[in-house]
Amino acid sequence: MDDPASTERKFFGIKLPPKVVWTKRTKADLRTGLLFLSPWLIGFLLFTLYPMVVSFYYSFTIYHSKRTPDWVGLQNYKDLLTDEKFWISLNNTMYMVAIAVPLGLLASFLCALLLNLKVRGQAFYRVVYFLPSIVPTVAGTILFLWLLNPQVGLVNTLLAQIGIQGPNWMADPNWSKPALILLGMWGMGGTIIIYLSGLQDVPVSLIEAAELDGANWFQRLWHITIPMVSPITLFNLITGMIGMFQYFAQAYIVGGGDSLGRPLNSTLFYSVYLYQNAFLFLKMGYASAMAWILFVIILIFTLLLLKVSDRFTYYAG
Repeated sequence: MDDPASTERKFFGIKLPPKVVWTKRTKADLRTGLLFLSPWLIGFLLFTLYPMVVSFYYSFTIYHSKRTPDWVGLQNYKDLLTDEKFWISLNNTMYMVAIAVPLGLLASFLCALLLNLKVRGQAFYRVVYFLPSIVPTVAGTILFLWLLNPQVGLVNTLLAQIGIQGPNWMADPNWSKPALILLGMWGMGGTIIIYLSGLQDVPVSLIEAAELDGANWFQRLWHITIPMVSPITLFNLITGMIGMFQYFAQAYIVGGGDSLGRPLNSTLFYSVYLYQNAFLFLKMGYASAMAWILFVIILIFTLLLLKVSDRFTYYAG
């Protein structure tokens, strides 16, 4: 008799995978595996999947959290298209994604190159560069508010010593977002560590071979080091982009703790405006629609990056 597991099965001429035979051992292994996975599965179902499904339903309703939802179909999405603050918040967020993320990647890579040099006190320097990233977000932001204070801040004081009048930073809509970019670059220790781990995996033999062939340091960097760490660049680019689309805490604090996007809505980012609608105006349905639009935007940008990644990403082997 043929083994049932190896019997060829077809469906309208299409070959199907061999039928799985559920032995007692297989069933026992499945139960054991599900038992170990159950904490994660329960957490995922209750705290991720269920809120997503409910928010998707709420996005088609008018829901103020104190009464039952009223179904309005696509009205929330239509209202968003004519909401001036929605477009302001999206524009501010895109500004940060287009400028802060590439600048952060470049600065992180350059710092990682420096920290990869074989110099005395290397471990100390690495700790110093990483320390800002473990400072709590609130504390770090308040520290920067003091450093960038236009009257008594350390930054403007140092600029005045060389004859430069510092800007108002957080009080000037033209400088508020650059100030937040500086704040983000100050706490880029995690990205530096990831780049540093990638640099240590670059084959020394390739560097030495290029050096013997007469390649200078820039040629070795451009043709060997950068291509070898390109997968890490792609990872940092995607995670940084996703994080920047959800930029919230620093902008909330800079706005005075009321998330109003001061000055002149220059710090009104997408997540901040979503927070306003959900918890200040209690427009849960409207905020849910914003959340799903943000999800679609992030998904599209992520897929685009993955689509074009083959042009600049090198995977050894």
